Amino acid sequence: MSRPVLVIPAAGLGSRLGAKVPKLLMPVGGIPMIDRLERLYKDVVSRIVLVVHPSFEAALRHHVSTWATPVACVVQSQPTGMLDAIMLATNPVRAAAGDGVWITWCDQVAVHPSTVRTLVSTSVANPEAALVIPTVRRREPYIHLERGDDGRILRVLHRREGDAMPDVGESDMGLFALSPMAFLDLLPQYERDVAIGHLTNERNFLPFISWAARRHDVVTFPSVDEEEAIGVNTPEELTIVERYLAARDGSPA
Repeated sequence: MSRPVLVIPAAGLGSRLGAKVPKLLMPVGGIPMIDRLERLYKDVVSRIVLVVHPSFEAALRHHVSTWATPVACVVQSQPTGMLDAIMLATNPVRAAAGDGVWITWCDQVAVHPSTVRTLVSTSVANPEAALVIPTVRRREPYIHLERGDDGRILRVLHRREGDAMPDVGESDMGLFALSPMAFLDLLPQYERDVAIGHLTNERNFLPFISWAARRHDVVTFPSVDEEEAIGVNTPEELTIVERYLAARDGSPA
């Protein structure tokens, strides 16, 4: 059995972080985000596809040239949304012919290794599932997966798009395992159907979760820690994640 390909949309410039380097090269506990991700996933994926901004493509190619994990870079010239960034990875994903496609945001560096192992085992145990995703329950969620009485995900609510959010919700963790069919067949169908976000004017990936759940199985499982789901988008989140990693792994804070 071949291992999945990992796609990392990473074209952000890190402006909200006040970064002097591209976001994916921002140190977290002294280690650049992108290196943390490579270390976290190198034993479970066959290769990594990075979607990057043209302004730092050359620097990034140089940075990852020493990785043991094979890596390909594709360029996203315009910030038109995560869906478009992910679709740019189609050709290298197809060429890799991996056993599925994992997607993670470049700032989700605190995901627990146990969550990664559970994602592997749950994906193997549910080969017919279109999607397998870890989720987290949190107060004041940024994303909420709204479920029906049968547990099926009906809608993905997004604070950034102005949706009314519950006080406590179930959120994704910026980590998704797609079957080859889901990435190569379902995602292009969704791309043709997707509506542009009415506040962001972007083509969002997250509504694909409920779109896929209406057609195929979507399997979820709970995270280990609430803190592992925090993305590093602001200086405050950087501080929280560094403290969490220091307490969990003994990483320098």
